[in-house]
Amino acid sequence: METKRISLWSGPRNVSTALMYSFAQRNDTEAYDEPLYAHYLIHEKARPEHPAESEIIAAQENRGEKVIQELFLGPSKSPIRFFKNMAHHLVELEWGFLGSLNNVLLTRDPKEMLMSYKNTIPEFKISDTGYPKLKKLCDAILALGQEPVVIDSKVLLQSPKTTLVKLCAKLDIPFSESMLSWPAGTKEPDGVWAPHWYHNVHRSNGFGAYRPKTEPFPNELQGILEECQLLYNALSPWVLK
Repeated sequence: METKRISLWSGPRNVSTALMYSFAQRNDTEAYDEPLYAHYLIHEKARPEHPAESEIIAAQENRGEKVIQELFLGPSKSPIRFFKNMAHHLVELEWGFLGSLNNVLLTRDPKEMLMSYKNTIPEFKISDTGYPKLKKLCDAILALGQEPVVIDSKVLLQSPKTTLVKLCAKLDIPFSESMLSWPAGTKEPDGVWAPHWYHNVHRSNGFGAYRPKTEPFPNELQGILEECQLLYNALSPWVLK
């Protein structure tokens, strides 16, 4: 039986971990947490410092090409493999392997994403937000002759079951009610960086209700917001609604 290889490409602070937990509840799925993180930390020099860098590099395979061949494209014990990835981790790699994957893009209103990201990474550039790579991934998927599958985190939180049913249909897999909930606490797929990023999702037992940001938007992020907004808007025609 051929393995279904689902690769989620997200920006940071986009409820991607919750979506990974959702797929991990399926009894036919293996879930993997950001397998290209160490590769990114080693090869992307113009980036902010990340929490637990040394631990990540020690815990993961550092060579992205090997990760692609052995994990993304390698043999699987389960019918489905789900990879949660940050789009900006795709550095110094050939993208030909995308044609062997079922690619899903996860995005978020940049005004909300930037405010959340700044809480953990105070200084960053637009390349660190994932929006430029998400747009390039969308273009690459179109070039492969595939229809982009895009999820907006707000839509996912507002209508988790409806969104997941539509996503599973796009992926040609059956929807499972098990995808709607999970036990609180740490999970088997969690990367070693989880203590620094996953506080909220570890307290959850399912997709939380959408809560809009109410605090004032930082003036110093206004310029990067305008750039991110254009890229976010470019993905909107393919968002599952």
